[in-house]
Amino acid sequence: MNDSTLLSIKNLTINVGDQIILSNVSFDLKKNEVLGLVGESGSGKSFTALSILDLINIKNLKTDGQIIFNGKELNELSSKEYQKIRGKEISIIFQEPMSSLNPSMKCGDQISEIIINHEKINKKIAKKKSIELIQKVQLKNPELVFEKYPFQLSGGQQQRVMIAIAIACKPKLLIADEPTTSLDSIVRNDIISLIKSLQNEYSMGVLFISHDLKLVSKFADNLIVLKEGIIIEKGVSSQIFNSPKEKYTQHLINSIPPKNNRPNRLITSKNKKNKLISKVDRAIHHSKIYSKNPILKVNKLTVFYEKIKILNDISFDLFKGETLGIVGESGSGKSTIAKSILGLIEVNNGEILFKNKNRNQISNSVFRKKVQLIFQDPYSSLNPEISIGSSIIEPMIAHKIFGSKYEMECRAIELLNQVGLSKNDYKKFPNQFSGGQRQRIVIARALALNPEVIICDESVSALDVSIQAQILNLLSDLKEKYLFTFLFISHDMSVIKYFTDRLIVLKKGKIIEINETDFLFEHSKKLYTKSLLRASDF
Repeated sequence: MNDSTLLSIKNLTINVGDQIILSNVSFDLKKNEVLGLVGESGSGKSFTALSILDLINIKNLKTDGQIIFNGKELNELSSKEYQKIRGKEISIIFQEPMSSLNPSMKCGDQISEIIINHEKINKKIAKKKSIELIQKVQLKNPELVFEKYPFQLSGGQQQRVMIAIAIACKPKLLIADEPTTSLDSIVRNDIISLIKSLQNEYSMGVLFISHDLKLVSKFADNLIVLKEGIIIEKGVSSQIFNSPKEKYTQHLINSIPPKNNRPNRLITSKNKKNKLISKVDRAIHHSKIYSKNPILKVNKLTVFYEKIKILNDISFDLFKGETLGIVGESGSGKSTIAKSILGLIEVNNGEILFKNKNRNQISNSVFRKKVQLIFQDPYSSLNPEISIGSSIIEPMIAHKIFGSKYEMECRAIELLNQVGLSKNDYKKFPNQFSGGQRQRIVIARALALNPEVIICDESVSALDVSIQAQILNLLSDLKEKYLFTFLFISHDMSVIKYFTDRLIVLKKGKIIEINETDFLFEHSKKLYTKSLLRASDF
């Protein structure tokens, strides 16, 4: 290992029982370098990160190979010696700040805790340093943030607190494990710029882990592509992204919704070719949709939460067969619109009409047969203790759709087949499926009541690009077959451009712009819309 190498991984192999997680993974990370590690779920990205910090606690775990940090072989360290390094010399930013931060502890105290543990200073000095760190990660009113609990902050603010904790002791190596997955494009870019500026200031090495190859290619100096625990390709980021040598890397890049054209379906492992939709075809399609009456009308919708106005005079129409997109930063009110329509929160003013009938005059039972929701997180959307067949049947029982259990089982198996799963999956449990497969199950469950409108609330944001492409293609197939109407909430502008007919741009509870999607992308009038597009590289 030469003087410029900060971290050297040599033939790292991890097995859990008979399952190979990583196989002979070797790479070097230099001082002051940003090294990107990309791959789909299950490729071994997080296992690589956690093995560096010795944070894997699984039965039947077997690890071989060397991890050398700053000239020290970490494999040979005792637990006590590891604790001195962890958080001080090597830090990590996890993917989900809400589950990584202690909900019962003030944010400032969580930053102070790591400073006190490693620097042996008193609480008063630690608090002062913590407030300085909160300011450094560009959070306004640092003294107030110090006193707040995680739930009182937005996702982007929570992630900044996580970064403050990670850099508190000026580590030599920072591991960022999917630090921007659930964030909107503007906040995501801010977080990446912040990590980059801190990396330069502290001369840190950064291991940046993500499933978003496009994102990592802009941020990282060099790139490693991992598949099923094996390094497929590595080299300079820009070269790999612009001229990938390996088919797998090409597949990952091709799965990203294209910027300059509109395919009928996205490229996947099963769908190698895509037919392009012309502007004329799109115009004919739209003329058919918008010649009819809207299926859903929202008029002057206003929602307050603890005297704060969350939605302000929101009005729009949703037409049968249309996919209407909603974009905006975290806290703009996107999910609140969905919850208002479904009757999950109280509406203070305005009205919602479904097929010209006031929502208040329709019982929740009847309405939720017609309007279904697909949630963002396929992991928390399914009960881990019941089989997926039972999960799909559950709404049928509640709404008395069929007369017998046999009919319900037949319908559930039919739905599994429609979403690309099989009869053999019926009796399995959620933990036996990947994230993409679970999202298919969630879609099957949403279809169980034969809905007319489906609300997708960030339903592909947590998925790898290749799995995301499969789910978007599946939704397109179902829409074509059953003429579904979608209200599609997302922070991913490339997905929005590919999938939607019209687009609502939301900012702080107000509609800034609403228009045909392509028109907004090409001729947006508002600075806010332009900033969203810029942040997403459009």
